[in-house]
Amino acid sequence: MAVRDLPHPLLQSRSAGVLLHPTSLPGPDTMGTLGQSAYQFVDWLAAAGFGLWQMLPIGPTHCNLSPYQTLSVQAGNPELISLDDLVARGWLTQTQREHEKPAVARALAAGQFFTHWEPESDRVKRFESFCQEHRYWLEDYALFDALRECYGGESWCRWPDDIRLRRTQGLTRMRRELKAPIDVRRFEQFVFFEQWQALRQYARDKNVFLFGDMPIFVAYDSADVWANQDLFNLDGEGSPLTVAGVPPDYFSETGQHWGNPHYNWDEMQAQNFRWWRQRFNTQLELFDLIRLDHFRGLEAYWEIPADHEDASRGRWVKSPGRALLNSLFREHKNLPLVAENLGLITPEVEALRREFRLPGMVVLQFAFDGSTDNPHLPHEHEAHNIVYTGTHDNDTSLGWYQAQPEDVQQRLRAYCFGSEEPMPRLLVCAALASVARIAIVPLQDLLILDGAHRMNTPGTESGNWRWRFQWDWFPDTLTSEVRQWLTRYGRLPEVEVQPPDKPNDD
Repeated sequence: MAVRDLPHPLLQSRSAGVLLHPTSLPGPDTMGTLGQSAYQFVDWLAAAGFGLWQMLPIGPTHCNLSPYQTLSVQAGNPELISLDDLVARGWLTQTQREHEKPAVARALAAGQFFTHWEPESDRVKRFESFCQEHRYWLEDYALFDALRECYGGESWCRWPDDIRLRRTQGLTRMRRELKAPIDVRRFEQFVFFEQWQALRQYARDKNVFLFGDMPIFVAYDSADVWANQDLFNLDGEGSPLTVAGVPPDYFSETGQHWGNPHYNWDEMQAQNFRWWRQRFNTQLELFDLIRLDHFRGLEAYWEIPADHEDASRGRWVKSPGRALLNSLFREHKNLPLVAENLGLITPEVEALRREFRLPGMVVLQFAFDGSTDNPHLPHEHEAHNIVYTGTHDNDTSLGWYQAQPEDVQQRLRAYCFGSEEPMPRLLVCAALASVARIAIVPLQDLLILDGAHRMNTPGTESGNWRWRFQWDWFPDTLTSEVRQWLTRYGRLPEVEVQPPDKPNDD
């Protein structure tokens, strides 16, 4: 039997949220940060009546910016650090903030922090406490990222043998030689977590909760795999034997070849899933709800031989998901977990999800294929669902609608009682009216944006993860209009907040 109490309180009442990755926030830097615009966005969410801010994984990314293939599943992305906050703390001058690249500015702030080291000061005590509490991942990540810089960004599989295979003598030498860049990484994570906690508390004070996303697999070129090679299906030289992906599906006729190494589940289980439990402990510091991406991989995963580029040549392999979930729920009785159950979902996957009373996802863009028992149609929804108009992998709802043949457009409108409401408002209100307790709407759909504003197109290598909005795209009536919708469909949070002034750019 599953170890599970009642679902988390945030999953028990009607509410609504907005899907927006923090990198999409406006501001003066190359991507959004945890600065002024993040607080302004929380203000807007609260004023409009939303209780959830859903985002994508927040780890440090590779050069392709994908938040689902990060350098660490534990660390925060240092590019999200607000440089204005570093100026306010006195660790960075305004001139440095304006003229230096963000990475250089953060290194300068770290230098200032360590130069004025005062062992009895509150900031030093907080730093040392953070480093000690997060030692289980921080030291490996800081060394890994410093080594990547030292070796010109090469994947760890191309590093010298003693470093690649983590021989003690080699690691000791490199920790000594790379002390300064390692300290910068430790400082960045300390600052990131402090800025994040300040934002999270600000949001909570306004009855807005943060909804995170946790990929089931991790990138091969990551601190996680390099530091825990026994926990992954690798050969003696550290190369993957099998990798993850999915068979042909809605997004790809040939399947998707993700390239993530599979876990050594036997070793994971022998250690009572310690790595997973530590991973969840970190995420629970950051988020109030957590979506487990590709939940079906806990029942069975698609195994592709590492030397095959064609995902269709893989096979399904059973995984010990039930044992893992029991281990997690023994540690966190009310683990606020949501299952991403899109794609090829079998009765066994749904049985596992229901056994642990986890909400699943329904997406309205998938609903109108002409089948009357399509689980994404509103009349098939259950209260224990989370309904989306679309996800980060979908086109915007307006872009999706414009690309549909006339029969699909007519089917959608006929289903909605022949409504002449414009898109995407029609789909947004259909989501809010659903019996699903939680409804999530991408910001693009609230701003009536077309497919040029899509966040990600699965199976493509360029142009993804870069979308950003501007505050002047918000119609003056949007806040009050959305609040009326949330009132009409019973999705306002219990705590009322006063509308703020219209946000301005940083």
